[in-house]
Amino acid sequence: MLVRDLDRRAVLRAGLAGGLAAAGAGVLGGCDTASVPPGSAYGSTSARASGRSVPGAGAGSLVLPGSPLVARAEQARFTTGTVRSHAITLAAGEVDLGGPVVRTWSYDGTVPGPVIRVNKGDTVRATFTSRIPQPTSVHWHGVALRNDMDGTLVTQQPIRPGASFTYQFRASEPGTYWYHPHVGVQQDRGLYGMLIVDDPAEPGGYDQEWLVVMDDWIDGVRGHTPDKVLSLLKQGMGSMGSGSMGSMGSGNGGVLLSGATSRLLGGDAGDVKYPGYLINGRVAAAPHVFTGKPGQRVRIRLLNAGGDTAFRVALGGHTMTVTHTDGRPCRPVRTKALLLGMAERYDVLVTLDDGVFPLVAYAEGKNATALAVVRTGSGPMPPATARPAELTGVLRGYRKLRPPASAAPAARPPDVVSRIELTGTMAAYSWGFNGRMYPMGEGFLGPSYPRLVRVRPGQRVRITWVNTTKMWHPMHIHGHTFQVNGTGPLKDTVGVLPGQTVTCDFDTSNPGQWMTHCHNVYHEQSGMMGVIGYIT
Repeated sequence: MLVRDLDRRAVLRAGLAGGLAAAGAGVLGGCDTASVPPGSAYGSTSARASGRSVPGAGAGSLVLPGSPLVARAEQARFTTGTVRSHAITLAAGEVDLGGPVVRTWSYDGTVPGPVIRVNKGDTVRATFTSRIPQPTSVHWHGVALRNDMDGTLVTQQPIRPGASFTYQFRASEPGTYWYHPHVGVQQDRGLYGMLIVDDPAEPGGYDQEWLVVMDDWIDGVRGHTPDKVLSLLKQGMGSMGSGSMGSMGSGNGGVLLSGATSRLLGGDAGDVKYPGYLINGRVAAAPHVFTGKPGQRVRIRLLNAGGDTAFRVALGGHTMTVTHTDGRPCRPVRTKALLLGMAERYDVLVTLDDGVFPLVAYAEGKNATALAVVRTGSGPMPPATARPAELTGVLRGYRKLRPPASAAPAARPPDVVSRIELTGTMAAYSWGFNGRMYPMGEGFLGPSYPRLVRVRPGQRVRITWVNTTKMWHPMHIHGHTFQVNGTGPLKDTVGVLPGQTVTCDFDTSNPGQWMTHCHNVYHEQSGMMGVIGYIT
């Protein structure tokens, strides 16, 4: 039986069981309020709604979110005429983490949040009502959507506490996507969920589907919140030694890491020592169990929703076949393990064996794991510390991944080439582009805000990331899919290791003002963020 013949609700129940078991005792923590930059990136809401072009520095005028060009691009997208409506509440309260209970922020009181599932060409209409104490927004990660629905402070006023906002856009490209806030470090709480855009015409070839969301967890444990972690990091890490991995001492509550290294990440693996690592909202002590039958083919959609952790993923006793990268098709490649930076997604196919098998997400360089379990027969549960041999087996990276001919962009020299250096230091914990921190010297975000790159519709653009730092950075470009290093996979988020240069080629077919940033949420909120601006 193909997945398109399955009851979708049954698929969702199997894929995202709620709850998370925290490592150690479940201690309730408080939720603090952080400051938020003032409102709109482009002044008043009325100016954006009018669709006027606002002059920027240099030639051309900025194509703002309310521009007729944005509406025109939306009208050109494929549509079925079907509207899928959802109502979701951002809640501050206790969440059962599979036994222990923490106080956190979540969508509809669950971690992960509700799955939004539509068909290619459907219109998503999602109304979010905020019951959390900070202004917020909702970003639709990886989706080529209309600019005024992108959910950043460049494209909308934040959703104030007690207020609601409706996001409405055509989901014209099938794939595995997700949604999360784009204000402060809210994403490192429980605020994330998956958006799946199905293509009814896509060949099935699998019997079941499993949604697997990995996360690093700190909110509500021993009084920690992501805002407090960011405050500690911004005090600087200049006193860090280069010895073995451990906490930085009692002065920072034991949440900052020293010496967390990974060969796969080119050195430093991360900055935060999380007390828990999760799959589908549960820690290894109380894993989510996926039930299937021997011989079934299962499509697994993998997402790293973490804030500061890369995960190396493997399914014990099995080989995975990669079929999609960040929601886009790739030529099938067999692998034992995969490395997912923050915000990356992979779709894989697996033929299930008979027995009980651990799906393990190793927190790269942090010597900890998250666990889920596949059960197709009898046998004992794997231990919480399980590390299958596949974790150290063949690991296929970007170099081995290629789009199929049907999805590969047409060969074309770039019209715009922009070299952007990733800069910053651990000592001061300040990060940026080309030596400048966001907002690049301005105390507000206005039409004159200097763009990293200015582009026009119809161009082929090449962004060349040059990492001059000693940290790796998962770089994300909003609203576009790019090809990695000329012939590599199609993605929206790509890991750039220390000393490495990576190119991202994309076509400017989605007008507006688009954020680009490191998807380490603490690097992003310490300056490594900017804007790619369309101009007329």
